[in-house]
Amino acid sequence: MRTIRKAEDRGTADLGWLQSRHSFSFGDYHDPDHMGFETLRVINDDDIAPTKGFGMHPHRNMEIVSYILEGALEHRDSLGNGSVIKAGEFQRMSAGSGIKHSEFNPLDDQTTRLLQIWFLPEKQHIKPSYEQKAFAPDEKTDTLKLAVSPDGTNGSLRIHQDINIYVSVLTGEKDLTHTLQNGRSAWIQVARGTLTVNGDPLKEGDGIAICDENIILSNADHAEILLFDMKQKDKAA
Repeated sequence: MRTIRKAEDRGTADLGWLQSRHSFSFGDYHDPDHMGFETLRVINDDDIAPTKGFGMHPHRNMEIVSYILEGALEHRDSLGNGSVIKAGEFQRMSAGSGIKHSEFNPLDDQTTRLLQIWFLPEKQHIKPSYEQKAFAPDEKTDTLKLAVSPDGTNGSLRIHQDINIYVSVLTGEKDLTHTLQNGRSAWIQVARGTLTVNGDPLKEGDGIAICDENIILSNADHAEILLFDMKQKDKAA
């Protein structure tokens, strides 16, 4: 079973310095038909203007993953972390029992574009934590590179939920396949370019939910995707 979420059907927010596209309900955008998928709650496709960003603000009981597509993001938090996340890098922040952080575009001359993704945690009120990591371009090219996992497999970032996040940059030279195990679902978010997923053509900004079938990625044209492989919510413990 497949369900496509078209880029043009997403919710939007325009704060002047921030242009955001919401795959699921977020902030002032509310759509009862798009409240998330399994334990995936938020996918925001954000453009942040130079030197602008979010001041210090709180989060609680949410697993937050950011993937920088263009530019850079400066992060500071109440745990004492301070870093700049560059294009191609992942950030994972477990809000747990409570954390405050700020996010700014530190560049004077370039808009920062990122995907910010929220997941419901497996357990409430865990100790907050933070990490980030870059993966070399050849690690992602024409393969599904594991970037985030529950146990940090193969150097991936560790998330407190039964989710594996893969990143791939597809050149179109070959097809990729991914097997979904029984009781698991997938969401694929197209960050750039175009490709076909199980025969359905997708473009930048589109997402697709997949249940009860394996995944074939083909006919890619400069495509960059994130694939979330997760336990089906109604079968979670």
